[in-house]
Amino acid sequence: MMSLHGRFILASLIAVSICLAAASMALVQIFADSYSSRIQNELTGHINRLAAVIRFSADGRIQVSANLESDRFLLPYGGLYWQIDDPSKMDVLRSPSLFDYALPLPVEPHPVGVMHQYRLPGPEEKDVLVQERALLLAAPEGKRPLRIAVAINADEVDRARTAFALDILPYLGILAILLVLMSVGQLWVGLRPLDRLGRDLEAVRNRKATGLTGSYPREVKPLVDRVNALLESQAGAIEKARGRASDLAHGLKTPLTVLANNALTLREKGEIEIADELDHLAETMLSHVEHELARARISPTPDQRSGDADVQKIVGEIIRMLQHTEAGERLSWETDLEKDIMVPIDPHDFREIAGNLLENASKWANSCVLVTAAYGGGQCRLVIEDDGPGVSSEHLPELPGRRVRLDRLKPGSGLGLAIVSEIANLYGLSLILENRLEGGFHAEIICPDATSSVET
Repeated sequence: MMSLHGRFILASLIAVSICLAAASMALVQIFADSYSSRIQNELTGHINRLAAVIRFSADGRIQVSANLESDRFLLPYGGLYWQIDDPSKMDVLRSPSLFDYALPLPVEPHPVGVMHQYRLPGPEEKDVLVQERALLLAAPEGKRPLRIAVAINADEVDRARTAFALDILPYLGILAILLVLMSVGQLWVGLRPLDRLGRDLEAVRNRKATGLTGSYPREVKPLVDRVNALLESQAGAIEKARGRASDLAHGLKTPLTVLANNALTLREKGEIEIADELDHLAETMLSHVEHELARARISPTPDQRSGDADVQKIVGEIIRMLQHTEAGERLSWETDLEKDIMVPIDPHDFREIAGNLLENASKWANSCVLVTAAYGGGQCRLVIEDDGPGVSSEHLPELPGRRVRLDRLKPGSGLGLAIVSEIANLYGLSLILENRLEGGFHAEIICPDATSSVET
């Protein structure tokens, strides 16, 4: 779909083209009318001069006693002509430029002194513009009506019209470019608030801001206020839902703990079968509760995360915490964590991923845990390896499943890898779980769209 900028520019091009085309047609017509008016004034002047030099011979024939100013009247088919018709004598006197051609003036009579214009066939099959006036002149026998006509080739006006249109064409092109550039400038200035609104929304989406801040024009301010209200309402609703889920899970956890204690009491009294059934029931329900507690802490969608995660900071904090546990104190921790790697994952969710993987490694490792975090090609690769027993090949596909415990002698609910898998699916991460060739277990999480301040 065409962008708003593209639509505006296209509309501007169409509007400017239509307006300039109409303006050019109007200008050409105005020029043509002005040129025609000037031609008519010249022809009128020629008629007046002809009338002043007309004389009558003794036998009453009309004569022109002097040549007119223009030499074109003397040049055959020179483009400028005059003709005098004497209806009473059935006589016609023509300029030398007409040579053997007579202008076919209309036969109907005209009032004396009134100017008439025609477009008639002329010499060499060219149209001529004719100006005619009927006058009463003093002849030997008295007043005699004469028809005086002066004509000019019509193509002179047509050529002048075409030449004017071609002359103004480059200027109209320059004007069109200037008008379009001015329209683009107006568009840029007018849409800056919308561009800023888009950038602020992107900042909210990337969790770099919690709302739309800054001043906006009053036309955009109502939209900004409604978006901010929606963001606040959405954040409140999510927080409230998380709180309710957490409260519900905690409310169920206490009765389940009591149920487990009752199972222990029954076992001590010799009711082994009932105790085992209660233990299994309590463990299953407690696993559900812990799973829902973990899910309540996970961000609903990547767009609703509270911010981006600092890989080195979060992984380093978790390692330092595990080093003070009973299992972690006996291990050698080898780390290689690049600085300033940021991944588009909620910090709490990334802590869940790294924490569960590191806790599993410390639980199963014999003596050493290897942790690396590297950035390359827009991705962050977090690798956690241990030198423990690994996992049998038939159980590897089951690891990301819910509540899979491969060894019940080890503490835990079996939810760690299930939670890691769920968060990985939510954020589109790649999770690799496999055994090491040299023995032990390899867990790798690949985070796309990562950033690093040391990227070259």
